[in-house]
Order: sequence, then C-alpha cells, then structure tokens
Amino acid sequence: MDTDLGAGGPGLLPLKAGDVVDGWRLQEKLHTGGMAHLWSVLPEAGAAMPRLPAGSEGLRWLMKVPRIKGGEDPATIVGFEVEQMILPALKGPHVPLYAGRGDFTRQPYLVMERIEGPSLRPRLDEAPLSLDEVSEIGARVATALHELHRQHLVHLDVKPSNIMLRPDGTAVLVDFGLSHHDRLPDLLEEEFTLPMGTGPYMSPEQVQYVRNDPRSDLFALGVMLYHFTTGERPFGAPESVRGLRRRLYVDPVPPRSIRKDCPPWLQEVILRCLEVKPERRYQSAAQLALALQEPSQVPLTERAERLQTSGLLRRAKRWFFAAGADPEAGPRLGVSSQVARSPIVVAAVDVENAAPELLERLRETVRRIVLTEPGARLACVSVMKTARIGMDERVDERGQSVHVKQLVGLRHWARPISRQLDLGEGRLTFHVLEAPDPAAALVDFAERNQVDHIVMGARGNSALRRYLGSVSSQVVAQSDCTVTVVRV
Repeated sequence: MDTDLGAGGPGLLPLKAGDVVDGWRLQEKLHTGGMAHLWSVLPEAGAAMPRLPAGSEGLRWLMKVPRIKGGEDPATIVGFEVEQMILPALKGPHVPLYAGRGDFTRQPYLVMERIEGPSLRPRLDEAPLSLDEVSEIGARVATALHELHRQHLVHLDVKPSNIMLRPDGTAVLVDFGLSHHDRLPDLLEEEFTLPMGTGPYMSPEQVQYVRNDPRSDLFALGVMLYHFTTGERPFGAPESVRGLRRRLYVDPVPPRSIRKDCPPWLQEVILRCLEVKPERRYQSAAQLALALQEPSQVPLTERAERLQTSGLLRRAKRWFFAAGADPEAGPRLGVSSQVARSPIVVAAVDVENAAPELLERLRETVRRIVLTEPGARLACVSVMKTARIGMDERVDERGQSVHVKQLVGLRHWARPISRQLDLGEGRLTFHVLEAPDPAAALVDFAERNQVDHIVMGARGNSALRRYLGSVSSQVVAQSDCTVTVVRV
C-alpha cells in the first residue's frame, strides 16, 4: 500500500481504490509522480453526486492528489494551490475541462477531464523525428499556447510530458503548477525567489525571475523542436542556477551541423525561438504557428546558414554583459497585452477582378492598420477559385500558371506597403489559396492561423450579388475575428 498521506495532515489515511471523495469514486491509480498521484474516478450517484460541468456528457475523469509526506519542498504545495486556482479560469479544447477541487483542510484534490490520448514524452525517445512531424507538432503546440496566452496565462513549464494529444490531434497543455495568470495572484512569485521551471526548457528571462512574458513559452517550444529535430537538448540538463545562466551567453549548436537534412527554414525557426532576448523571438505563438505551416514564407537570415556556435570572443562579451544582467526595471506588459501587440492581419485581395480604385483603397486601409500595430504580421491572401467537379485549367490562355500569376499580383499590390512600413523579419507573407468557395477558404485560413483581423474589399452591389450573398458578407457572418470591409 502507498504510504503517502492523502492530505496535509498526519491524521488522514491514504486513499485507495473504492474510496469516495466528495462524490467521486476512485477506480484505479494511473500514475504516481514525484508530486502527485493520478486516479481515474467516476461521479458517485446519490445525494452527494458532484455537479458536472455543462457539455461533459460521455467524458472520463481524472483526479490529481498531491503527495504529502512531510518534509517536501513547500513549492510543491504552493504549486498545487496555483493549479487549483488557475485551471477553473481556463476554457477551450487546449486545456482539460475542470470539474472540482478540494482544499488542504480536508482532502486536497483536483478533478479534470481525462485526455484520451498520449503525451509527447515518448516521442523524445524516438527523436530525431521526421521533419514533417516536427513542424506539425510544433504548429499544434504553438496554436494551443496562443489560445492560453489570449486567456492571460503563461504556462512556464512547456515540455513534452506536459503536452497531451487528443484523438483528433489537438494539443492540450496540462500541469499549471508553475504558471502565471495576469488576473490571479502569483503565489510562487510572492513566496519564492528562485527560478521556477524545468532546467532544459527554461527561458533566459525565467532564469532572471521574470514570470509574465508569453515569449518564455516560445523559447521552451524551441527547445522541444530542437530536440525532436536533432535528438539532443540545446542546453543540456543543468541542475544549478549557474548552469541555467549559461544560456544567456552560450549559443546552441546549430541543428544543421547535427542533422544534415535539416532544412534552412527549420533551423531559422528553431534558432529564432531560442534567441536570448525575447524581442528577437517570434512575438506571438500564432506567428510561430504560421511560420511552421508555411515554410516557403519563412525569410532566411544568417541563422539559417549558421553551422557552428559563436566564437570565444563573442561568447566572452556576452558572458560579461550577462554576468550582471537583471531584468529591466519598470512596469511590464501583461500576457494578453503582449499578444495584442503582435496581431496577424490578413489582407484578402482579389487581384484578378477588383477595380484599381478598390485595390488602392484596400491598400491604404491595410497600411493604416499595420502602421498602428508595430508588431503586426501581414498575410496577403488571394483565393484562386476552383471547380467543385471536373478538372480546372491551371494555366491561362498564354500558358502562364494561374497560381504564380496571382502570387505575383499579390506581391505587386503589397510592394508600396512594404516600402513605406519596412516590414522585415518575416512580417509580410503571401498566400494563394485554391478552393471552390472563396469565403469558406478565407474563414478557414483565419481560423487555422488564429488571425486577429481580416481586411477585404467588396465590389459594387447588384441584384444577383444581393440574392446570392457576397463573399465579404459571408466572411463577416462566419469569421470569429474582426473583419473590415472596404468599399469604393
């Protein structure tokens, strides 16, 4: 029998299969970790049956019970309290559904949805993975992180064992014991003065005690992508603060020097995630997800061609500045505020059919929007309409590729914006979608890439268009993000 106490007091007996805790019957112990036991549980019918959340029919449940034996690290207890406080504040498919909790005065526990899928932890043993799988996993996790960041949360312990995959492939983040939520008390920051996290994955700013920057999670995801690509950790597994601080001045070995078939674009993405300064990384998880899904749109810098670490002189200079480096003083942006500063804006451009006046007005509207959002990423999108049945002509009457023609038209349309706003570091991309329904294609693109704002033109009214419904009206009706419709 397990000798851990079920709660914080010595008078409590250990839990066992068949016990009922606040209406939850324990069935089987699934796992015992260093900090908690995980039990499969069922709601017990009767007067004490717990109130289940709406939409939870058919779900299986998991109870997490902290291991309290006496003499453990106080951060373990505080971390469990943090997770009990944070999980009920989160929603959506990228977190387990919350069902109930118990406090330390009686029986501490946390009941949540049991995710019917594996964690990413076993994939570490299979690394290096195929390049397609690396980019797919990265995009799924980045999508999940962006949704959490929008909900004011930085996870701060992103690693394979804390990422589950639902049967449909949706990434789910678990274990919020080290997390920071902008709208809830940060108990760990209030009570402890040591860096909090898992050594191989901690960002430089976490080493410097900063807990509210969502770009910390992008650093951790970069560590994961590096490991899945090369089979090695970029910074080893340090166990001391001194070892952790090495990432402030020592660059990782470039992935392409370890794995010869690693493409330049993937090295560019990984090394950008692993930049020491947060402002040099991707500024939102949505922007990272878009880069992983659109490799051809990743601009290559010297990072992509790097084949060795920095020299001793540069490393010495960085060590000198890092030795006394502390986080910048003064107020910091909240999590959701940082995300809001880095939106993805889509310019939906009908380069083939729109009138010059409409194209010009659309360009000016997009320019003004991006000008007011210095961290925005602009994706210029055109839809090449295809037939639902039968073969489509892929070339025009002069033998030119229709796809390439639209891509060239998009670049020509966006050139004045690029020149005026100096959109560098991957902030301007071009996409030609092929679909029978332009409105559905735009809505799907916006949903997949977590777009914040769609700007599109609308041609003049006609009886037929009013009867059938315009593309712009369908996008306005179906899209979850802001939509600006420009008319002449």
